[in-house]
Amino acid sequence: MELKEKVQEKYGAAALRVKNGGSSCCGAAPSSRGSSDPITSNLYDSSQTGEIPEDAVRASLGCGNPTALARLNPGETVLDLGSGGGIDVLLSARRVGPDGKAYGLDMTDEMLALARENQRKSGVDNVEFLKGEIENIPLPADSVDVIISNCVINLSADKDRVLQEAFRVLKPGGRLAVSDVVVRGDVPAEVRRSMELWVGCIAGALGDTEYVAKLAKAGFAEISLEDTRIYDVRDACTFLAADGLDADALATELDGTFVSAFVRATKPVETCCAPSCCA
Repeated sequence: MELKEKVQEKYGAAALRVKNGGSSCCGAAPSSRGSSDPITSNLYDSSQTGEIPEDAVRASLGCGNPTALARLNPGETVLDLGSGGGIDVLLSARRVGPDGKAYGLDMTDEMLALARENQRKSGVDNVEFLKGEIENIPLPADSVDVIISNCVINLSADKDRVLQEAFRVLKPGGRLAVSDVVVRGDVPAEVRRSMELWVGCIAGALGDTEYVAKLAKAGFAEISLEDTRIYDVRDACTFLAADGLDADALATELDGTFVSAFVRATKPVETCCAPSCCA
């Protein structure tokens, strides 16, 4: 099974669990400490969760809270890459107000159905959920003010293409403001080979310097990475054990290696489109 099909299967099943009264997580099993997995837990405060349907909260699969850190202004157009159950889209729609617009893009039918139902329950009108892939965004060039995403870019097998597409649809001066899992150090080969951990937001994560390099290659400027959560040995044990790997042998190698980071970048107002403009 290809990675994209595995992601669709996993996240489609997560949406159905939420619809049937359960909860979803980013791929790891509940930890022995009684909380949900270390990546997705405790990301939104009560002032945010009180604004949206409970199913949108329970369907959250992210590793951060981009809506808390992104600068969103009234009247702006926002695009959420890999919008899932719609939590970040609905929160963004309220912040940009009735004169703004929030798009959610997802490739999984079950998640789109759940997100549209959450939109109906929330009564938010300035939202549109689109079916598509983040490697081929179904929006015109220069049409979006802000792109957000929550632990989704690392799931793509073609991250260069994702960042190129993000750059394309952003307006000049537009901002990329995404939460993602980032690697600081070396990752054991067993983890890199594991598709389950990739779907769980771990194995496909870019190194911090590699992330910056790919953003610059796509044309972005003003690039920064801000750590928002650092995963320790106990966290590593949780997601390694969930995938059947030897947690005792590998966890100490991963202590502090994986972090949730808030990634910021800007599309320059003037881009070089001919040799003369770069002279």
